[in-house]
Amino acid sequence: MAGRFAPRTARPALPHQAAPAVRGTGSATGGAATSTGMATSPGEALPLSREWTPPFPLDLRLVLGPLRRGPADPTFRMTPDGTFWRATRTPEGPGTLRVAARGDRVGAEAWGPGAEWLLAGLPTLLGADDDPDAFTPHHRLLATARHRRPGLRLLRTGLVMESLIPSVLEQKVTTDEAYRAWRLLLRRYGTPAPGPTAALGLHVMPDARTWAMIPSWEWHRAGVDAKRSSTILRAVRVAPRLEEASSMPFPEAKARLELIPGIGPWTSAETLQRSNGAPDAVTVGDYHLPGIVGHALADNRHADDEEMLTLLTPYQGQRHRATRLILLAGRIPERRGPRMTPGNIGAL
Repeated sequence: MAGRFAPRTARPALPHQAAPAVRGTGSATGGAATSTGMATSPGEALPLSREWTPPFPLDLRLVLGPLRRGPADPTFRMTPDGTFWRATRTPEGPGTLRVAARGDRVGAEAWGPGAEWLLAGLPTLLGADDDPDAFTPHHRLLATARHRRPGLRLLRTGLVMESLIPSVLEQKVTTDEAYRAWRLLLRRYGTPAPGPTAALGLHVMPDARTWAMIPSWEWHRAGVDAKRSSTILRAVRVAPRLEEASSMPFPEAKARLELIPGIGPWTSAETLQRSNGAPDAVTVGDYHLPGIVGHALADNRHADDEEMLTLLTPYQGQRHRATRLILLAGRIPERRGPRMTPGNIGAL
C-alpha cells in the first residue's frame, strides 16, 4: 500500500462525478445554487461554514490525499476545481465536509449532525498540530523532497474506526481488491452523506452496530475472507474503546489497537497515521515500502523491514514523515515482474 500517498494528476470526472454548478446564491428551500457550487434540493438545510488562514504553506492534495481509498471511494472526492469532499461519521453523527483553498485561506462548509464537530476540527485535520520543523533531513533526497513540498502536513482526523476498518480490508491483498471491498460494503450498508452529495455518490461509513450485523455471505461477495471480516467484527464490538486511542500518545494508542487479534503493527500504523497524525508510525510489514526506502537511501531494492528500520534510524520520531517524503520524491525501483493477479473469493 506504499504508493497511495504519492500525488496523482487530476483525472477527468467519472460519470458519477458531476461538475459543480454555476456559483450563486439562493434559498435552501427553492432548489437554487448555493455558495458551495452545488444545487440544493427543496427543504435541504444550508451548510455551516468557516474560513481558516493557515500560518504555513498548505497543499490540500498532499494533506488530504491519505484519506482517499481508491479512485471511487464513497467517502472522498476531489472535483476538477480542486474542491475536496469528505463524508464521515463523527461522535455527533454523520457529516459531510467540503474544503477548498481560497487564496491564502481555506474555506469549508459542513452538513449534517456532525457539521459543527467537523468545522471545529478543521485546523487539526489540515495539520495545525503537526510540527514539520522537528524533522531534520540527513539525506539529499529527503532534503530536496521537503524543499519541493513545503505544503506537506500530516493530517489528524481524531477518528479511529474510519481508518481502521479500511486498513484491515487492505491486509494481505492488492489495493484494487481492498478498494473494491470498501466501495461495495459502504454503498450497500452506509448511508447517503448529508448535504448536496447525491451527484457525487458520497456515503457515510456504517456505525458499529451495522458493521456487526453484516451477514457472512455479504463479506464473501465483497471479496473479504473470514480472517479480515472476523478482525473487523472484533474491533467494532469495542469501538468506543478503540476511538479513545485518537487522544493517546502513539505508543499507548498502538498498544490499544494491537490488543485486538488480527490487528498488528502494519494495521495499527496505517490507522494512526491518519487518526492521530503520528509522525513516527512507520509502516512495518508492507510488501513494497522496504524496497522503496532501501532503493532511495541505499540503492538496495531488496531491503527488508529490518534494513528499512536501520536506514530510518536517524529519523527516529519522524519515520512516517521520512517515508512520505521518500514516496513523494518519486525514486521508486523499476518493476521487474508481473503485477500480482487479484483474487475474487466472491466468485467462488
